Amino acid sequence: MNETKRTKAQEATQAIERIYIAMRHLFNRGFYKPMGISGTTLREGLLALQPEIYGSIGEDKVELSGLLYVLDRLPHGIEECPIINLTGDEGYQLSNIQPIVPPKRRRNCYRIDKDQMNVEITRGRSDIYDILTHLTFLFIESHKIANRAVINDTGSLTSEWLKFEKVILQEEISNDELEVAMFHCANILGRTFQEVLAIHKALATKEKPNRLLKVIYWLGKLAIEEVLEINKRIILFSPVLRERTGHHMHGERWANRIKKELEDQDIIDRPIHIISANMHSVMNYLFSKQTITNQKEKLNKIEVFERLSQPQNREDRNQISELAAQQGMTYLKDVSGTNIDVQIFDLSKMDLSKSYLSDLAESSNDVIIVMDYAFGEQAFETMDELLKPYKKGKNGTVKLDVDSVSIMGKAGILKGNKGDIMIPQAHIFEGTTDNYPFENELTLADFEKEEIEASDGHMITVLGTSLQNKEMLTYFKKSTWNVVGLEMEGAHYQKAIQAASLIRKSVSPDLKVRYAYYASDNPLETGSTLASGGLGLTGVKPTYLITEKFLNQIIQKK
Repeated sequence: MNETKRTKAQEATQAIERIYIAMRHLFNRGFYKPMGISGTTLREGLLALQPEIYGSIGEDKVELSGLLYVLDRLPHGIEECPIINLTGDEGYQLSNIQPIVPPKRRRNCYRIDKDQMNVEITRGRSDIYDILTHLTFLFIESHKIANRAVINDTGSLTSEWLKFEKVILQEEISNDELEVAMFHCANILGRTFQEVLAIHKALATKEKPNRLLKVIYWLGKLAIEEVLEINKRIILFSPVLRERTGHHMHGERWANRIKKELEDQDIIDRPIHIISANMHSVMNYLFSKQTITNQKEKLNKIEVFERLSQPQNREDRNQISELAAQQGMTYLKDVSGTNIDVQIFDLSKMDLSKSYLSDLAESSNDVIIVMDYAFGEQAFETMDELLKPYKKGKNGTVKLDVDSVSIMGKAGILKGNKGDIMIPQAHIFEGTTDNYPFENELTLADFEKEEIEASDGHMITVLGTSLQNKEMLTYFKKSTWNVVGLEMEGAHYQKAIQAASLIRKSVSPDLKVRYAYYASDNPLETGSTLASGGLGLTGVKPTYLITEKFLNQIIQKK
């Protein structure tokens, strides 16, 4: 039995390798037709793998939860476009075309005309792999729709599809017509009316209340044109994108701007701590105790942070941001193309006795740089550039006095539940023989008195979270690798840190590292994958506990 499972895990690993080899080949080629011969390897690989996040991709019925997950990460309207062009940063922001930014992915996308969508890729290869995987899933599902809408013997369309189309193409749809269209849609998708209704509500927006039906129609329409050989969809890679990918152009601009700001503030020679996290937890932890948030009501720390995480409390968050700006916080909105915003905290301008760190110190001369989450391989590019010495014109270079690097991230957990904490002891890079052991300044002992589950072990840095299946994850969990979770950036960060501290000697070899992850999903549990939805307030406690441990050790200089 175990041998059979291991064989399936090996098959899954081989499928992932085939997918990525195919992606690299197609990228170098410059174009391909996803449902043609050139896209065969990607389609077959995804169907052989059957990732957990894509649910019933291998079945005849259309996968709705996976569809919802993918649509949140692709620009609105991409389903209508037979031409998708992946580009570099080529100056589209100078045009009058308004960018479309997907809700769950920071990408600028531009609808050039009714047939073409340009997707700007500035975050490296991981971003390319991510979007190609999602598009392959989308196209596979679209052909399921087409297969139910076309009568294969005659090539004509079913009456059900024609009735569905008639309703969808109307400018205004009455409630009765909408309900009839949803009945037809359910049959076309091979799903129940109840299932379609739930996804319809989840996708609806004020501007596009019937978005699901429009998406299904356009996916089906373009797939039908492919089945009837009227028109084929195509994916293009611009020459600029192919030329620039892997050259750290965006990361270098991003890092140099940060160092220039440190120089301008005359704090570039101070002890520096880098934290990869979100743009709220460090700021809230440092400044919320001084604000009205905690003075009107007797709230404990976690209750304060939960309150700040709720959308209706915008005024409280604005007050904290204003206070932080007055007491040494500088916010750098990204202009480099990395889509990674940055906060710089000059702690010498802050009275720590008024913060949640008052028991540890009243003041500090250190500087904290908080960088927003990187994406996949982009973690290496940005950290590698940030740890390099700063070139000060003709006056030589300055090595940053980086005392520590702390990485907080969301990860899939294999031995626990959403909201649990994982403390890694090494990062293992999926699909390679690379592994990165390190001495983590954080340990399980730091969390043993907290009311939260925590585990330690090794983390798998995966090539893509949407390319993992149950057999492979079960192997990771039960093998001697002692894997507790999976994420996309850890090995890339550690590769950059080791290169800077041990090889280039641009930072101290005694540089302290801290890694901690909180579980955003459990891909081994049905209904707990990333496609099942976000964490909500469940993520508040682990986020701020990890932030607290980071800041405690930074202030104590542990």
